[in-house]
Amino acid sequence: MTLKLFIGNKNYSSWSMRSWVLMKEAQIDFEEVNLRLDSFQADSSFKKTLRSITPAGKVPVLLDEDFAVWDTLAIAEYLAEKFPDRQLWPRETQARARARSVCAEMHAGFSQLRTHMNMNIEAHLPEAGGRILLENAGVRSDIDRINGLWTELLQAHGGPMLFGPFSVADAYFAPVVMRFKTFAVPAPTAVLEYMNRVTALPSVSAWVAGALAENDFLAHEEPYRRSR
Repeated sequence: MTLKLFIGNKNYSSWSMRSWVLMKEAQIDFEEVNLRLDSFQADSSFKKTLRSITPAGKVPVLLDEDFAVWDTLAIAEYLAEKFPDRQLWPRETQARARARSVCAEMHAGFSQLRTHMNMNIEAHLPEAGGRILLENAGVRSDIDRINGLWTELLQAHGGPMLFGPFSVADAYFAPVVMRFKTFAVPAPTAVLEYMNRVTALPSVSAWVAGALAENDFLAHEEPYRRSR
């Protein structure tokens, strides 16, 4: 096996989830290297290990023999070129361009959702979710955009995933599905049904099972449960 994927805690690391789910769902063999998100300080074991591979010092990192690829978009494109038979992007030109567009939007945007509703698969925080939605217009705007985007794509491509078959876009939004479930975010019926289909994917089910098995409470990742 030549591919290694370096990831953080499955319960918290939304960026890691994207690449892991993409590779698992596409049945691309790889070795998983799990690094505990113990600290983001420069001298932490987490940072030291990653910076021995890439100066970026962040997960995920894909290692192909001795060649490192970091950043989830770069990893997705590298895998799409290395494994063209897995059809990671939609086949049709405009659909493929739209899929890249929405992945880039997720990659660079939705900062309020990321900040106030961090991924925490093990947690169930409907009260915190309700409070955040009541108090934060930026989070409401991000959620409205995501609900609208998913609804539009499901209607345009007929499901079951955003562009018909599973693609990079679904792997990219899988952590958002986890956030919506943790914080009990309101969503239209079509979106809720899509979220259930994503959660039922073998790759996502396996990631969630791994997250629940960690039993690793990291206080710096728990803004709503630090007293636990």
